[in-house]
Order: sequence, then structure tokens, then C-alpha cells
Amino acid sequence: MDYEQLSPSAFADKLQLGRAVVSHILNGRNNPSLDVVTRILSKMNNINPEWLLTGSGNMLKGQPPVNAPSQQNQGTTLSQSQNPPDLFSQNNISTPIPQANGEYRKEIIVEQPKNSDEIAEKQTVIYKEAPIRKINKIIIYYTDNTFEIFHPDNNPL
Repeated sequence: MDYEQLSPSAFADKLQLGRAVVSHILNGRNNPSLDVVTRILSKMNNINPEWLLTGSGNMLKGQPPVNAPSQQNQGTTLSQSQNPPDLFSQNNISTPIPQANGEYRKEIIVEQPKNSDEIAEKQTVIYKEAPIRKINKIIIYYTDNTFEIFHPDNNPL
């Protein structure tokens, strides 16, 4: 992001990721998933995969090795002191959150809802009165496995 001079939201847009995904990675809440790493490598062809995954080597492909003296240092390549840190070294290592049922979380890209210009239909709601319900019988069960049946027509309550 720093090398390309992109804000986190512009970086997310360039990779076609949700902005929350990038925000969680930068804040150390989540580590980059395989999907995020592959999107970085597919959208930014000049990034060295070894550097992105392990932090070793040069950030950009085609640069002279870090230990070799740089012959071209006119801004087209980064010298060892100018090499920005990799994606993983900026995050603090945190203990993983235990999953209750062993499920793995997956980052999901949320698409923007599509506006529909449907015309709402006006409908009238007709309320029907429920029929009157009457008690037919009451059964009381006792702990000694006996019971009594009461019929409201025969016994006034």
C-alpha cells in the first residue's frame, strides 16, 4: 500500500475486497487469508511472492538481491534501506480465538444491494375474528399416578 501510495480503502477497491477485510488485517484482528494473498499477487504482478509470504528477498520482482550492491538506484528500484516491510511484519501476532464448534471462519465479500424500482402494491388486510373457544375438560395428574377429570358444564368454576 505504501509503495503504491494507496489508502486502505483504495487498496481494498483495487483488490476487489471488502474494506472491512483490509481494515481487520491492518488492525491485527485477522491475518491475511489465502484469498487475500492470491488477490494481491494476481492484481499486483510486480510483487515478489516470497517477500509477501515470508518477508525475505526484495519486495518487487526483478530487483537485484538484497545482499548485492544496487547498480541502478535512480528511483526505479528500491535499495535495501528503502525496502518497505512486508504485509505480515506490520501485524502483531495475537493468540487465536478458540472456535466453539471447530468451524473455520472465511472472509466473505459482501456485494452492494441492487436497488429495485418495483412499485409497492397496496393491499388491504382483512382481520377475521377468531371463533370463541370453550374449555372442554381439565385433567389434573397427581404424583401417585391418579388423576381427576373436570368438565366445565358439570362443575361450576
